[in-house]
Amino acid sequence: MQRSCDLNVEKGIAESFSPETSLALWQKMCEVRYFEQGAVDAIKAGEINYQVYLSSGQEAAAASFSLCINKYQVFAQHRAHDIFLTFGAPPEMLRDELRGLPSGCSRGRAGSNCLQYHENGMHMYGHHGLIAENVPLGVGAALGNNKQTLCIFGDGSAEEDYVSPSLGFAATHKLPVLFVCMDNNYSILTKTEVRRSWNMNEVAKSYGLPAVDIADDPWTVLKHTRELSTQLPAFINIRVCRGYWHAGVGIDGTLEWDRFNMVKHELNELGLADKAAKIETSVCKKMEQIWAKEILLKPLEKQLEDI
Repeated sequence: MQRSCDLNVEKGIAESFSPETSLALWQKMCEVRYFEQGAVDAIKAGEINYQVYLSSGQEAAAASFSLCINKYQVFAQHRAHDIFLTFGAPPEMLRDELRGLPSGCSRGRAGSNCLQYHENGMHMYGHHGLIAENVPLGVGAALGNNKQTLCIFGDGSAEEDYVSPSLGFAATHKLPVLFVCMDNNYSILTKTEVRRSWNMNEVAKSYGLPAVDIADDPWTVLKHTRELSTQLPAFINIRVCRGYWHAGVGIDGTLEWDRFNMVKHELNELGLADKAAKIETSVCKKMEQIWAKEILLKPLEKQLEDI
């Protein structure tokens, strides 16, 4: 099926949700976008000097998940800043993890690709960097504790030989797992059409899992997530457009689409422009403060005092 920003998006779907829900989605998206802008600036300034896996461009899906399945145990992939932030973990902990500080979510030892958080009802397990290893681990956890589980992986990870059996195992044992493929159409630099001729949605269906293939429109993601959360195990393939390279802050060119600005336009059409603008301004200021130079220097000064 061809990639499209409108793939299986119902016309006028945003109007079927309350203004409160639409604005909550927007706030979550803004939190990811403006936090990561601070990270991008820090990377370009040389303050963060190792590989960082940014979520900018794909924040809409995570925002949708956070509104309806935020109590699931989460086994996210290496690119999980969006899940960490939208599910309610403190942005300061992610900032400090990226800076290698003990106050980070993995005590500054894991960096961007291994985010974990186990407080306030959130259970996010860190990724180890081995492609798609979180999928069988998540299925094993669901088998062991029977808790609702979210397993997120990319379209490149879908080709690893233990992903498909994990779907089959979950189907056989009727495990409460929602599998999500964040389909950017690239495995680092190679397009899906070059790598394989099969469709992940059809693979999931072949195991008997209910499955959908949709664009990253947040209202569409929210609708299908709510529906499939009552039919677990289930699978969602979400077409996303990541804003930066596989790792780092490089940009190849114009994105196929920019969901962030598309959602802003939709909010204007819904008559929510003023409220959306206030949310964006407030979140932007908050994230600027989190990344402010005077704030960043304090932990470093404390470390120097302890030497």
